[in-house]
Amino acid sequence: MASPAYLVLADGSVFPGESFGAPAQGHGEVVFNTSMTGYQEMLTDPSYAGQILTLTYPLVGNYGINEPDVESRRIQVSGLVVRAHCDRPSHGDSQRTLHEYLLSQGIPGISGVDTRALTRRLRTQGVMMGLITNAPPESALAHLGEMPRYDDLDFVRTVTTPQRYHWDRSPAPQGEARYRILVTDCGVKYNIMRLLRVRGCEIIALPAATPAEEMLALNPSGILLSPGPGDPQRLDYVVSNVRRLLGRAPVMGICLGHQMVARALGASTYKLKFGHRGANHPVQDMATGKVYITAQNHGYAVDGDRLPPGLEVSHVNLNDNTVEGLRHREMPLFTIQYHSEASPGPRDSEYLFDSFQKMIDDAGGDHSPPFRPSHSARRKA
Repeated sequence: MASPAYLVLADGSVFPGESFGAPAQGHGEVVFNTSMTGYQEMLTDPSYAGQILTLTYPLVGNYGINEPDVESRRIQVSGLVVRAHCDRPSHGDSQRTLHEYLLSQGIPGISGVDTRALTRRLRTQGVMMGLITNAPPESALAHLGEMPRYDDLDFVRTVTTPQRYHWDRSPAPQGEARYRILVTDCGVKYNIMRLLRVRGCEIIALPAATPAEEMLALNPSGILLSPGPGDPQRLDYVVSNVRRLLGRAPVMGICLGHQMVARALGASTYKLKFGHRGANHPVQDMATGKVYITAQNHGYAVDGDRLPPGLEVSHVNLNDNTVEGLRHREMPLFTIQYHSEASPGPRDSEYLFDSFQKMIDDAGGDHSPPFRPSHSARRKA
C-alpha cells in the first residue's frame, strides 16, 4: 500500500498525495508542463535539472518506459508530481513502469495530487521552491527555508558532458559527413544531435566551459549552443566564450543558447512568472507571418525592448509577445527560444536545422576550408 506524501511549497501551501518512485525527498523549483504525452522525454530533459516537474495531463505512465525515448543519460528532474500514475502500462515497446524507472534512479514521485489546483497556484503566484516529502508538512516547510533557491545555483555544471565525444548513435546518409558541427553541451537533448546526424553532420559534443579557441581549432562548419537549465545570468563563463565565437563561425542557439547569445551581444534576460513549458505554444515568424506550434521549456526570456545594434527579433510568442527568436543582420547567426527538436512536441520546427545548414553553406560551406568571417563581422564580434 502506498505511503502518504506531501508536496510543500515555499508559500506554505501543502498538497497531499501518495508516494511512488523512490522513497526519498525531492527539492527544487516547482514548475508545470501542459503536454499530453512525452513524460519520458520530459523526465530526461536536462533543462529540468533542479526542478520538480508537475504534469497537468491527469494520467501518466500508461505507455510505460522505453530506452529510445530518453533525451539524456539520466532522469534530470528532482521530483515528479502527477494526478494519477499507471502501474500497468500497455504498449508494445514498454520495458518497465514509470514507478520502476523513478525508483531505479532515486527520484521521488507523488501521485493523487490536485494538479489543477497546483497549476493554478503557480500561474497566480509564480513558480516557487518546493519539497516532496514523507515527513510532516510543518517540518518540511522549515527545512525548505534552509535550502538554496533555484536562481542562485549553476545547474549547467551538473548536466554538461565531462569530456568531448562524437555522437554516432543515429544513422547518417551514406558517404563522408559534409558538415562538422560542434555542440556546446549546456544540457543538450539527444534529439538535437539525432536530427543533425540524419542531415549528414559529424557531431562533436563539448563541455559547456570549453574555451572558444579550443573549439575553433577543431575547424567547425558551425556551432550549436544547446538548451540547458537555470538562469543565464549565472553563466558568464559560458557567455564570454560565446562572445569570442560570434562572427568567427556560423552559430545557432536554442533556448538557453539563445539567451546566452543575446547576453554575449549586450542584451539582457529576465525571469518569467511561470515560464513556458508545453507542446502547443504558437510562435510567429516575423519575416513570413507564418505561425508554428512549438515545444517549449524555459523560465527566462530575452528583453526585446533593448537589443544591441545588428540584432533583431525574428520570432514572437503569440500568447504573451515574448521574444522567441533572434537573428543578426551581418553575422551568420540565428537563435530560437523554443525547441526545434521537440521531443516531446510537434515537429513543425525541424526545418530550422535545414536553415542552419543553409546558413553554413552561405557562409563558406563544408569544414574543409575554415570559415572566414567578413571584415565587418569581425569588427562586430
